[in-house]
Amino acid sequence: MAVNKSDLSDKVHDFLGGTKVQADGVVQVIIDEIHRALKKGEDVSIAGLGIFKVTARKERMARNPRTGEPIKVPAMNVPKFKAAKALKDAVR
Repeated sequence: MAVNKSDLSDKVHDFLGGTKVQADGVVQVIIDEIHRALKKGEDVSIAGLGIFKVTARKERMARNPRTGEPIKVPAMNVPKFKAAKALKDAVR
């Protein structure tokens, strides 16, 4: 079973009250702020959860699995997540 955005909104609604639309707005603001910070190259650190950051991936050669011919994969920025110790301990 997976937790999705709607489930998070329901939990926020249960905790804060108000309307479901307001709870959805709170969750969306958090997601938007994480996106905004990562686009600017900033790290997002949430105590007890972990750190979201952007890292640069170098250009590399790969293989087309269908034809076997080599292809060039361009350099790009990719999001990374490093779990906090509290999260790792909770999962164990």
